[in-house]
Amino acid sequence: MKKVFVSGCYDMLHSGHVAFFEEAASHGELYVGIGSDKTLHELKARRPINNEQERLYMVKSLKAVKGAWINRGNGLIDFYDEIKQLKPDIFFVNSDGHSTLKENLCNELGIEYIVSNRIPHGNLPSRSTTALRSECHIPYRIDLAGGWLDQPHVSSLSPGPVLTISIEPDYDFNDRSGMSTSSRKKAIELWQVDIPVGDKEKLAKTLFCFENPPGTKYVSGSQDSLGIVLPGLNKLHYDGGFWPSHIESISDNTILKWLEKHLWLVPLYPRYEDYDVLADTNINKTNAEKLSHAAISSWEAIMNMDLNLFGESMRKSFEAQVAMFPKMVTEDIYKVLNQYKDRVSGWKLSGAGGGGYWIFLSKEPVENAIQIRIRKGE
Repeated sequence: MKKVFVSGCYDMLHSGHVAFFEEAASHGELYVGIGSDKTLHELKARRPINNEQERLYMVKSLKAVKGAWINRGNGLIDFYDEIKQLKPDIFFVNSDGHSTLKENLCNELGIEYIVSNRIPHGNLPSRSTTALRSECHIPYRIDLAGGWLDQPHVSSLSPGPVLTISIEPDYDFNDRSGMSTSSRKKAIELWQVDIPVGDKEKLAKTLFCFENPPGTKYVSGSQDSLGIVLPGLNKLHYDGGFWPSHIESISDNTILKWLEKHLWLVPLYPRYEDYDVLADTNINKTNAEKLSHAAISSWEAIMNMDLNLFGESMRKSFEAQVAMFPKMVTEDIYKVLNQYKDRVSGWKLSGAGGGGYWIFLSKEPVENAIQIRIRKGE
């Protein structure tokens, strides 16, 4: 029989995991590499509910599993030594576990790479660890264009908007992925399980102040707190201050559904340990103006649901960001972009230097990518 390999943390074992193992085992004998407690903490900035020995015991007990172990490595490819030793015929992954780093490794080693359809067993509901853990409903955020304009040293050169959307926590998005994970942690400290009812801008100011107490050396941009707290799509206009001078919010379901339909996220590998996005910056009036103009054009395109114009404006916004902060993107991140750029309308990067996602704009489904849900109200 063929040997099939899967790898993951498998915390809080549930029917979704079992269905995934059964689907993988339909291709041959199944071997499971389990992420260590240390790896889980590095990637997700949290400890598992069940420690690595408990998780190993439960996975090995499943009839679909031929063998299992704790991976000895770390990071996204913590199974590198094990997969070279096992020499599987197939590497099987979930769509939200897919990465081009894994796919490229399989190409190098001559291993067939298969992405699961994530089909629940029988009439059982679809399950994920995130959903089971997520009594916490506090959202994440994505900035679609204009990122960095919430920093006074950028918007003071050229005022302009940052466009944000509030994202439901359907996935356990990577820590330091450019989706306001640090602000979200502060929101969880402050409110525990969800955004309170009340004036959302005042709540966002509360979160912003909580995250940036007096004496803070590097002040987090206010687009993070606003992007988490304000539902829907928001245009945050900055003109040299830490807080936007005015905010325009869109809750129109037609526009939000249009965005959900055309946005696709492809995961990237973790950033390097010595990474510094603020090295070798080139912040000047010309580059700030380009960023501002691209964000304004993106807003107009979204309002008209013009996919081609939005794609062009999104690309220009990304290029303006990189012109000011060239360390945002590494050669490896560009390699991933090159695999997709001819098939999508536009792109931006979430998570400078790695650890986040390429966000693609596309009329057609993007292979091995995940989609998000925009928070549309209370």
